[in-house]
Formats: sequence, structure tokens, C-alpha cells
Amino acid sequence: MIRTQVQLTEKQSKALRHIALHEGVSMAEIIRRAVEKVVDSEYLPDKEELKQRALAAVGSLHSDIKDLSTKHDYYLEEIYSE
Repeated sequence: MIRTQVQLTEKQSKALRHIALHEGVSMAEIIRRAVEKVVDSEYLPDKEELKQRALAAVGSLHSDIKDLSTKHDYYLEEIYSE
């Protein structure tokens, strides 16, 4: 964990203290949860964007191995044993 300092309004502090007391956790935990929600909603791609990225990757790679789809476990084992 990284310690940081933030300044809150009195109203924010009272609300956080109330929520923390009600949930039986620290104010720091409530703040971490709130930050996580912001990070997830604003900086992580949504499901549609992830789907589009995955579809764009389909077929973009090429291999000369003709039986890769049926013997993928064999080839993985071969690579990891090296």
C-alpha cells in the first residue's frame, strides 16, 4: 500500500465516517473502494471495446504448423520443457 494524504470537506469526512462505521471498515477502505470504482469505470475498457479488440485479433497471426488446433497441448508442453 502507498500512503497518501487527501483533503476532504467536512461533509465528505462525516459521510465517509458514517459509511465506514456502518460497514465496519476503515475510512481508508471506503476511500479505496471509491477510487477503484472510478478507475474501473473511466480507465478500463468496457465489454464492447474488449470484444472489438478480441475480434480484431482473430486471424491476425499465422503459423506454418498445420495441426496446431488439434495438438496445441503437445506444442505448449514442448515449449515449456525447453
